[in-house]
Amino acid sequence: MRVGVLGATGRMGQATCTAVLAADDLELARAAGRSAAGGELRAHVGGAPAGLVVGDLNSLLDAGLDAGLDVVVDFSNPEATMTAARALLPAGTHLVSGTTGLSDAAFDELRRLAEGDGGNAVWAPNFALGAVLGMHFATIAARWYPAAEVIELHHDRKVDAPSGTALRTARKIAAARGADGAPNAAPGAARGVASGAPSGEASPARGQDVDTVRVHAVRLPGLVAHQEVIFGGAGEVLTIRHDSLDRASFMPGVLLAVRAVASRPGLTLGLEPLLGLDRG
Repeated sequence: MRVGVLGATGRMGQATCTAVLAADDLELARAAGRSAAGGELRAHVGGAPAGLVVGDLNSLLDAGLDAGLDVVVDFSNPEATMTAARALLPAGTHLVSGTTGLSDAAFDELRRLAEGDGGNAVWAPNFALGAVLGMHFATIAARWYPAAEVIELHHDRKVDAPSGTALRTARKIAAARGADGAPNAAPGAARGVASGAPSGEASPARGQDVDTVRVHAVRLPGLVAHQEVIFGGAGEVLTIRHDSLDRASFMPGVLLAVRAVASRPGLTLGLEPLLGLDRG
């Protein structure tokens, strides 16, 4: 499979290029990035072949439209992601994206673009298998605990806050509870309300309310990607934590999506379906 990487000079893009280069069944055919356009990729990615030049977005799209690419992996920004999707998907090139910060309208458009006989798309907020499993475990625990909060911790260059993983986790917890809260849990403290807050409202220090689940974001140098989901019940606390200590942790999930996207019609959200976690 011929693979292009959008955002190739970023940290996730560099790790993706390295993983594709190491895979026997994949060929890194194009690389595009906002920085270093016109320079050789091997200045950023050890092991990249001589002569593989970092292009701009348009050069990568031209390659896709010329049927030179099977899959484009995207770790860029929402604007570039949607520009790429509008060009590649109708032309039959598949898209695997980890870009966060996409709006609901963008997801609706991605879904429409991936319909029909064109390319398919897989989008995931997190490609670390442990992070996906952690979200899955949290949806199970949500049925049994009356209170839950999410703390996500990332490096200080991450722009969006809360992270896409934290937002998805909170929404999955809320969905697992259903409209009536946690139906199997014993009655407990109100969720997300700070003691002493006026009229039952949450204090600004209590994080963002995401479908009744409080989400807290930390940005510090030295971190990569970490998340804790803390459940509270009568006399006990359950913590589900995942730590990505290196961006290599995301690559098994990225390669899984690259290899699977052609067989998954339309838009697939998250790695859960690829891991069989959507089967009840």
